[in-house]
Amino acid sequence: MGSHSHEVTDAILDTLKRAGSGLKEVGVRFALAGGCAGYARGAAPSLHDVDFALVEEDVPLALKTLENMGFRTERPPEDWLVKAFDEEGVLVDLIFQLADRPVTPEMIGRATMINTAALSLPVLEATDLVISWILPLSEHSCDYSGLLPTVRAMREQVDWDRVAGVAESSPYASTFLVLLERLGVIEKPTPVRVDRWP
Repeated sequence: MGSHSHEVTDAILDTLKRAGSGLKEVGVRFALAGGCAGYARGAAPSLHDVDFALVEEDVPLALKTLENMGFRTERPPEDWLVKAFDEEGVLVDLIFQLADRPVTPEMIGRATMINTAALSLPVLEATDLVISWILPLSEHSCDYSGLLPTVRAMREQVDWDRVAGVAESSPYASTFLVLLERLGVIEKPTPVRVDRWP
């Protein structure tokens, strides 16, 4: 199991490196999101695919770039992402809406350049990343167990007051913050009113 999971992680990091360098080269406005972004920010690898957040108007350029590199692309029925698969079948999700909100140039502008898989790539700001994970929590999808270790590993990089301000609109997201507080992962945040996110 251990060596297999290493192979899976290595394959995903290889795909991340290839796709990321291709998108960077042509000037797509993107940032690493999802589990790979958590990994880049110090969380344990829990990698199933590669997630890139990007501005919607850059999607055609991103798809064309990946197709030219040999990726197979598809537009699924969901209207918030497109998919690309490399020759090994590793999936790259190109996400232009996070938690039902469009990815903005401002959000990409807040991303930090981090050395990931031996390549310097923009990674979503830790605060935006946590918000993108907890806002979609709902009655039908409310698994705190996967989020806890990842968020715990990143806690010092996050503006929890800002997270709390955005999370106020969601009982599931705000309850997750109460859980973090009760577990001693974070201090009680003072919600900062956020007019809009992202």
